Amino acid sequence: MELPSGRLVRGRGLRHGPAAAPFPTYGVYLLGKEPPDVPWEAHWVQWPDFRLPVDRPQALAAFREALERTATGRVEMVCSGGRGRTGTALACLAVLDGVPADQAVDYVRQHYDKHAVETPWQKRYVQNLLTGA
Repeated sequence: MELPSGRLVRGRGLRHGPAAAPFPTYGVYLLGKEPPDVPWEAHWVQWPDFRLPVDRPQALAAFREALERTATGRVEMVCSGGRGRTGTALACLAVLDGVPADQAVDYVRQHYDKHAVETPWQKRYVQNLLTGA
C-alpha cells in the first residue's frame, strides 16, 4: 500500500502463505501468539484476533518504527487473515503519515482492502490513536 508520503508498506495474512519476493527487511506481526520465525528482522505486537493490541503504547512504538523503516527498507504488517489487525495497523501508519484520523480507515479501504478494519473498536482505535483515548 502506498502511503500519502509515497512510502510503501505491504500488508498480508499468514494464512495466504509465505511472503513473496521481494522479501521484507522488517516485519511487524500482529498476532495473539508468538509469530513464526522469519529470516528478516521482526517485531511482535501481541494482538488477539478481532480485538486491540494488548500493550497500546508498545503497538504505537512499533507503528512508528515501521513507518520510519519504510524510508530505507521493505516493511510488512502481518496478521492471520490480513484484514482486521493488518488493516487497523495500516490505518495507524496512515495517521502517522499525515492522513486525518477520521479518514484513515477509508484511506486503507480504498488503497489496500475494502474489508480492512473489521470491528467498530478497531476503527475507534485508529481514530483515537494520537489522543490516547
